[in-house]
Amino acid sequence: MHRNQQLVILSGLSGAGKSVALRALEDLGFYCLDNLPAPLLPQAVSMLDRDGYPKVAIGIDARSAHNLATFPDHLAALMDLGLDVRMIYLEANNEVLVKRYSESRRSHPLSKGELTVTESVALEREMLETIREMSHAMDTSGLSAAQLRVWVRDFIDSDRAKLTLIFESFGFKHGLPLDADFVFDARCLPNPYYDPVLRPLTGMDQPVADFLMRQPTVGSYFTHILGFLERWLPEFERDQRSYVTVAIGCTGGQHRSVYLAEELRRHFARNRQVLVRHREQHHRA
Repeated sequence: MHRNQQLVILSGLSGAGKSVALRALEDLGFYCLDNLPAPLLPQAVSMLDRDGYPKVAIGIDARSAHNLATFPDHLAALMDLGLDVRMIYLEANNEVLVKRYSESRRSHPLSKGELTVTESVALEREMLETIREMSHAMDTSGLSAAQLRVWVRDFIDSDRAKLTLIFESFGFKHGLPLDADFVFDARCLPNPYYDPVLRPLTGMDQPVADFLMRQPTVGSYFTHILGFLERWLPEFERDQRSYVTVAIGCTGGQHRSVYLAEELRRHFARNRQVLVRHREQHHRA
């Protein structure tokens, strides 16, 4: 087996966007298999390597419930061979998942005619918790398919050898992001929304940035976040974490949170690998 083979394990909740993510991986040149039983993982990866596929993505989820307990052992065996293994776990909040199933008129794969969608999702979360803890989680609750494809591409393009900092802006009125390691609340800061000229703009626009830079509390808040992260990121690196997601929220996810996420990106990009995500921006497209 070639040590430079790249393997992506894609898992997550039914209805959270796994089909979209697999298609995105196919577009990136990955050979994709879905719903593979965990015991077949080593054989499938080895066979595809022999057949000349250097990039492989495999979907594993609750449909293979009776095999999930053995997944960590099979994964560990592959990682011992030196493969570049990355794991993505897609999730969404219950309200969004129920709505998606209602709109698609599909039944949840765990319902078996006995459980409601909400009950099925709860069972699925419990079954997949171990895999989630091993993976990089992505909350797709407010994402369009196009935005999810971008997030998957950015994840694949990042350098696994370094800890990647992900700064994610969001709006509290659209719900908390499920994938955040840290959440900072910027709603206490002066809001550009109340200036009619700034209202249609975002935190990436210079007039909004100028307004926020003039506010002493914004600078103080930024400095406190900076100090917190610089103090604790080395501990995450010592723990061999590959990704840390820092979510910055304001009311709508348009001005303050976007500005702070961009400023944090600029600061840490000098000596760290950084990604930035603006969760609510596709709502304005």
